[in-house]
Amino acid sequence: MDGLVEFSTEDGARVVVECVEDEDGARLVSRGDGPARAARTFEGSLEGVRAAAVSALRVFRDGSLRPDSVELEFGVRLTAETGAVIAKGAAEGHLVVKLSWSPRPPERPEGTDTADRS
Repeated sequence: MDGLVEFSTEDGARVVVECVEDEDGARLVSRGDGPARAARTFEGSLEGVRAAAVSALRVFRDGSLRPDSVELEFGVRLTAETGAVIAKGAAEGHLVVKLSWSPRPPERPEGTDTADRS
């Protein structure tokens, strides 16, 4: 059974997220008719995902590949107790990495001028 979890942002805004029941059968419990309250702020819950993204970017940008752009896609699951976790897809954690390079014009030997001198 799915349930609702209410997160507060650091500036006091309210974010309500639909969460799925954990695989171990744990259920969300709330007082009254409203959503369960998260133990952490929304930003605090996402901190681990941010740290994972920074680490992944460092791996791909600082290596020998030197892509022009790196795109990361995380599947994120929010829970009232632990905040955000990288959700698993079929059998593994969900992370898609896209690296891209722009074509470079061929380098010209030094001393050659491409400007038209008519």
